[in-house]
Amino acid sequence: MNFINNFEWPDGQGWFEIIILAILMYSIFRFFKGTRGSSILSGLIVFFISLYVLTSVINLTVLNWLLSKLTLYFSLAIIIIFQPEIRRALARLGRKPWNKKSVSSQKNIIQPLIIGTKSLSQKKIGALIAIEREIGTRSFQDTGTEINAVVSPELITSIFFPRSTLHDGGIIISGTKIKSAGCIFPLSQKDQANKSLGTRHRAAIGITEETDAVVIVVSEQTGAISIAYNGKLRRGLSDDRFDRIITSMLTRKRTGLDHFRKKIDSENINVEAIKLEDSDD
Repeated sequence: MNFINNFEWPDGQGWFEIIILAILMYSIFRFFKGTRGSSILSGLIVFFISLYVLTSVINLTVLNWLLSKLTLYFSLAIIIIFQPEIRRALARLGRKPWNKKSVSSQKNIIQPLIIGTKSLSQKKIGALIAIEREIGTRSFQDTGTEINAVVSPELITSIFFPRSTLHDGGIIISGTKIKSAGCIFPLSQKDQANKSLGTRHRAAIGITEETDAVVIVVSEQTGAISIAYNGKLRRGLSDDRFDRIITSMLTRKRTGLDHFRKKIDSENINVEAIKLEDSDD
């Protein structure tokens, strides 16, 4: 009862700060959900809260003092451990949603992309095509060979032809041009479904975890067409569904995974991860 009597309820400003803190914490947990950092973050929070409560209740003064002094180093450890996630969050904050020029200009590449992708799918030629959106991909372009050519079905199929020197790796499209080919994309480090995904598909997920690029993947073994966006991979798209989804993605005026999910749901596409038949694709 003494605790209740001595408890001071926060004023208006206090409640406002509590609401902001709650929203901030919710956003952080939601951002880390589904990533390899989620379990690490949860473990660190549980560990430090448990340790702090234990040292306070048992009145372990020395350990409590030491724990408070380690707060600074804990912050540095958080930055180092979650460096990929922090980089991705900052990249998202740096987007320019008001700049529609580059987005609208990509309408011209839709048909060449569709024709080239379907041709590769029919011939069962593996392909990895990243379409740059609002977050730059210059660092990934530098890992490949500069092309700087207008997007065309013939050029796309030529690049991924098995005997081509640039067929290993991915191509990056920026605006209406293929900027680079033979690019190396980072492999996704997500724990779930990694064993069932081949290198090409993991690379598609990897670059979408760090940028807002839309990535088209063609399976070398089955010819199946997949689309990766925002760290999510959707496989088994029919020609019709692929046409509608890629057209919607490259012509829509706003970005975000929610719109992509709505489009996927409207097409009745299975959102469960589909295992690949091979490990090299």
